[in-house]
Amino acid sequence: MLRHLWLALAVWGAVHPMYWFVTYLSENAWDFGALVDAWYVNASTTGLTWDLTISAVTLTVWVLAEVAVRRNWLALLAIPATFCIGVSCGLPLYLWFRSRPVV
Repeated sequence: MLRHLWLALAVWGAVHPMYWFVTYLSENAWDFGALVDAWYVNASTTGLTWDLTISAVTLTVWVLAEVAVRRNWLALLAIPATFCIGVSCGLPLYLWFRSRPVV
């Protein structure tokens, strides 16, 4: 049951933020530079940007360390999901991969 929750949270963590990213980019002529500039528009967004960056790096180190031990190579997909979509997708996706039954 918990495994299904991880997958549902990964899907939500992919779809919901992407909706807002695509909305912003479509309103700004798909200018990725403007998106990055918006991440640093004030101290609040800069703090959030750094918070998520540190979380993404931490998750990446954790995934790499555990994959080296568990040999669950598919779990490496959580790394590009984290950096291309966000921690809101990458973390629950990794937990979904990690919670699969051991055979």
